[in-house]
Amino acid sequence: MTVAIVGAGLSGLALAHHLDRVGEPFVLYEASAEPGGVVQSNTVDGRVLDIGPQRTRLTPAVTELVHAAGLEPRLRQAADRPLYVFHNGDLRRAPTDLRSAVTTDLLSIRGKLRVLGELFAAPPRADETVGTYLRRAFGTEVAERFIGPLYAGLYGSDLDEMYVRHSFGKAVERLDSPRSLLVAALRHRLGDRDLPPVVSFENGLQELALGLANTVADRLELATPVTEIERGSGAEDAFRIHTATEERTVDDVVFTTPAAVTATLLAGVAPDAAAALEGLTYNPLAVVHLVADGGLDAAGYQVALDEPLDTLGVTSNHGLFGRYGLHTCYLGGGQRPGLLEKSDTALGELAAREFVTTTGLDAESVNVDRLRPGMPAYDKSWTAMDDIELPAGLHLCANFSARAGIPGRARDARQLAESLTAQ
Repeated sequence: MTVAIVGAGLSGLALAHHLDRVGEPFVLYEASAEPGGVVQSNTVDGRVLDIGPQRTRLTPAVTELVHAAGLEPRLRQAADRPLYVFHNGDLRRAPTDLRSAVTTDLLSIRGKLRVLGELFAAPPRADETVGTYLRRAFGTEVAERFIGPLYAGLYGSDLDEMYVRHSFGKAVERLDSPRSLLVAALRHRLGDRDLPPVVSFENGLQELALGLANTVADRLELATPVTEIERGSGAEDAFRIHTATEERTVDDVVFTTPAAVTATLLAGVAPDAAAALEGLTYNPLAVVHLVADGGLDAAGYQVALDEPLDTLGVTSNHGLFGRYGLHTCYLGGGQRPGLLEKSDTALGELAAREFVTTTGLDAESVNVDRLRPGMPAYDKSWTAMDDIELPAGLHLCANFSARAGIPGRARDARQLAESLTAQ
């Protein structure tokens, strides 16, 4: 069996590692000159800047990749810092543990008591929106001030446009107590199953991508976009991969690319699936790195859904990894897509102004990037995924087809590799 992997982001690199580990032949194509996909890191004026994800959890699947890349000495574990939500003119402690759940002023006493209603609420239903579920289970305050900003803010999406089954439900399925999310959270906090540590690397998260790429360099073709995929003339499930310089016959093709890119490549071999993927919505994001006059002793903060700010959330690289004064701001999303048309200067000034508003700290922009297509919206357009059926030999291993985030991508790649090698 020969596998063609399209896209050398973390999904493609992790899949390549697992196939390499068992001796299965593969070729890995990447359109850009560097591996990593959305996981990109730069150094500007001596500061390490992560453009996409700012950190990851050291789950078993991620740990295996770190070991394969030989990066254990390069790991940096995040400090234990609180998370905040900007609401009603101030940063307020998010109730992420029992003590802060009691003492936080993010929620009123009534709002805190309303959370207990989740014990008697029906579990999340696949056909309801995340917003509908959160409000009926936990109450409006929790939905719009706590879980909503943390969850919808991550994707830049609208809670009332996101169906449970497309993302939220997949996270719930992994909990030991799907009947009650509150009970599951308490079990994790009070039990002996600590969450894996939050980590990065000395030179940012892209170190992991670069390290994995080095282990499969002889089968990685950078700056080589796949231009066409067609049925092979031999075995029924064989395919021909076309690039600008070569044509290669393979048995299986794995797409780790964004939905629109995947749709273009599927057009000739799976037109119905291609049409469905073309309609999936992504939320573009502006990423602005600020250097503040002082540090923010926190993991970061999200902005409550009813606040009139363009900032969705901020990661404090200062608080997490001791990168003095550095903070990463995310703006835009599905509600403000036109924001990304502003100039770098305008976006930097906007982020700095809102950072002063939320923290009281003066700051200046040192870097501006745009994530396009951005984050999967997991909104109602994702209903198109329900009817997608790919021909034998074609596979999806992308953040739009399963959970986003490095741990999810590492886990899904391992599972797909196991499935492929069991054929």
